Order: sequence, then structure tokens, then C-alpha cells
Amino acid sequence: MNTRVLIVEDDPDIASVLDDYLRHAGYETEHAGDGATALERILAHPPDLTLLDIMLPRMDGLAVLREARRRTQRPVILLTARIEEVDRLIGLDLGADDYVCKPFSPREVVARVRAVLRRGRQPPVGEGAGGAAGLVLDESRWQASLRGEQLALTRREFRLLDVLSSKPGRIFSRSQLLDLAYDDADVTERAVDSHVKNLRRKLAAVAPEHEWIRSVYGVGFCLELPAAEA
Repeated sequence: MNTRVLIVEDDPDIASVLDDYLRHAGYETEHAGDGATALERILAHPPDLTLLDIMLPRMDGLAVLREARRRTQRPVILLTARIEEVDRLIGLDLGADDYVCKPFSPREVVARVRAVLRRGRQPPVGEGAGGAAGLVLDESRWQASLRGEQLALTRREFRLLDVLSSKPGRIFSRSQLLDLAYDDADVTERAVDSHVKNLRRKLAAVAPEHEWIRSVYGVGFCLELPAAEA
């Protein structure tokens, strides 16, 4: 079953754009246009993740979050036009996993959704495939390490590696990588190639015996873990 995302947004245009981008990224979506309806759906059938606007009719997003946290710990990302720090802190204190300020890039929202979901599945550093002998990504600090050594990645390189490592062995087209890893409308497929080249160089500096990122001619790229870590 695909991951299900509940979009709670009273602006139909914003909701439609988010729906299009999330479905393109492979998520199932549903929409609620007010806080009361959203809370009913969250309690009756908790989604894998909720995108929750703060300013909503019938019941505001912070009240929805407060009530939802009494029943479920499924991830919630707040969408807010309130840029003051106190509003963000209140949301995080109530149990939000992340927040995105309006106006936002839909690609950035998809990247945040993927990062929050991946963070929930990722084993702690030093355990499982993400242990000291493998590849560890820390989205909260935008840092990556390989076999215990820090990789000096730019933010774009980190996002790209994060997407590729979310599904080792899966081939991502350049178009998919543009949608999932970048929030810059002017980034081109040539830039993806350049960042892949930089990632290969930095990974090879730590583990030169393995080809971490494989090119699939005419299709795209995939991350391949060594046999012992796959």
C-alpha cells in the first residue's frame, strides 16, 4: 500500500498543487478543507502523514494538532503564513514534526514530506544498514557520513543523496530527481549530472572500492549499497 498523505488546506488552489506534486512523487492523497473534518479523518483513519495548515475554518490547525496528538503520533507538517518564531515554536511544542512557511515551493514540501517519513523509518546511528560501516544521513542537521567519516556536502548534494538513499537500488529519472531533490525552478538536468559527479567523488574518497551511484543509460541514477549492507 502506498504512503497516504492528508492535505488539510482551505485554499483549493494550494491544495490542488500539493495534491499534484505528491501524487507525482508516488503518494496517495486525500484532502480536507477545514479543521473539524480533518480531525475526524485523522482519528478515524490516521494517515501516514498530515500536511496541516494553521489558519483553517471551523477549527484551527494548532487545535487539530493538539487533539490529534492525544490519539496518534503519526507525523504532522504544519503549513503556515505566520512567520513569527513564537508561532513556529508553539507548533513544534504541540508535537509537529516540521513546518513550512508560505509561500512555499511544492518541491520543497515534497522533500520535507519524504524527509520526515524517512526520519521515522531510519534506525538510530550505529544500527542496521545506517551504522558506522554504512551511509548515515541526518536531515535535522543536513549532515551525512559514510563509514563514520563526515561527507562535506552542499545542501543540494545532501538532498540528492537523501532521495537516492531513500530507496537503494531504485532508478530515479533526472525528472524525478528534479522534482524530489530541488526546490529551485531554474535547476536543469545538467545540474543533476554535475551534483551526481560531485557525490561520486566524495563517496569514493571514503570508499573507493565501491560504485555507490550507478548510471542507467537513458534512464537515470540509482544508489547501490555494497552487498554486505544491502
